[in-house]
Amino acid sequence: MTTLQKPLTQARQCTRCLLDTHDDPGMTFDKYGVCNYCNMYDALPKYDFSKGDPAKAEREAIVQKLKESGKGKDYDCLIGLSGGVDSTYLAYQAHKMGLRPLAVHFDNGWNSELAVKNIENVVSKLGIDLYTYVIDWEEFRDMQVAFFKASVIDIEALTDHAIYATLIKLAVKNKIRYMLSGNNIATEAILPSPWIYKDYTNIKDIQKRFGTRPIKSYPHLSYFQRLYYLNIRQVETIQILNYMPYDKDDAKKTIIEELEWRDYGGKHYESIFTRFYQGYILPTKFKVDKRKAHLSSLICSGQISKEEALEELKRPIYDPDLLEEDKEFVLKKLKFSEKEFDELMKMPPIPHTAYGHTKSFFEQYPFLKFLRPMIKNIRRY
Repeated sequence: MTTLQKPLTQARQCTRCLLDTHDDPGMTFDKYGVCNYCNMYDALPKYDFSKGDPAKAEREAIVQKLKESGKGKDYDCLIGLSGGVDSTYLAYQAHKMGLRPLAVHFDNGWNSELAVKNIENVVSKLGIDLYTYVIDWEEFRDMQVAFFKASVIDIEALTDHAIYATLIKLAVKNKIRYMLSGNNIATEAILPSPWIYKDYTNIKDIQKRFGTRPIKSYPHLSYFQRLYYLNIRQVETIQILNYMPYDKDDAKKTIIEELEWRDYGGKHYESIFTRFYQGYILPTKFKVDKRKAHLSSLICSGQISKEEALEELKRPIYDPDLLEEDKEFVLKKLKFSEKEFDELMKMPPIPHTAYGHTKSFFEQYPFLKFLRPMIKNIRRY
């Protein structure tokens, strides 16, 4: 198998953001030295809120559509609630706009005590209903261990895929057509593609090769299930934060004042595993500092300058005492000995595509390739 990374050479950095060719060897640059991720950001449809509120009418139309769909039902939308900034601010705004959301929390066994408290504050102060899905820990632990043994980068794909599967199935079960997402362009539009790989076929194959137990209760969506939920049941995800001014610092101030929310000190650090993964596993084994992507998004959205981002990057990624505490906790919870974990960390990274992965429709059914031109023509209308 080929490894994920080649030996480090001199990297070329984007003239605008923090990303360089170590983060994505396939990065391209325009004549000004600006990378493809920044140019992709610029091409995304978004509003300029510097002169008023150009999205007001569209935002109000979306809210009205959701309220209409919820008539006669307990809820008119569904939101995922992790306790982080984005999902907390989303819940706050949904309540402020008069929506009746069902909040869903996915408990994968790694919640910090602070995350639990933040979630309690959100639902109690906003008066919204909360559904918590608690995963089968022993099954999930076995799957996480399998990903370590596979030596792939996106261990968090296990949680991300399961969250989406849980949300969309609950939406259908509760006859909710619309899901509000805290994902947004302003703070997380930029993420190098080599860092992520969310594919159930890949998850299934890695578990088959390296796991010790079959997948039974893990929430998942196959390729065709996804098509069914999105196209037949027509469950729609709306990134409502893109339709309003979204400044990270302002959002934090709001939820601290209104919901007694407390900061975790890092993006998605409401999860102990995520904190350890982003703060230790990624930089140590994969030479990835995920702060670069987050800060690059903030640069592109004008919330910070590149100089400010570089200064932020100089700060330690992990408090040494907290690192030792988290490492001991993670190893114990995953039942790793110190020696076993160190050996896994020293294994060369392996690309996700070295294992089974979902192919495109026409790759799966090559005999139907003659339909490709007709489908392209249909999409034009």
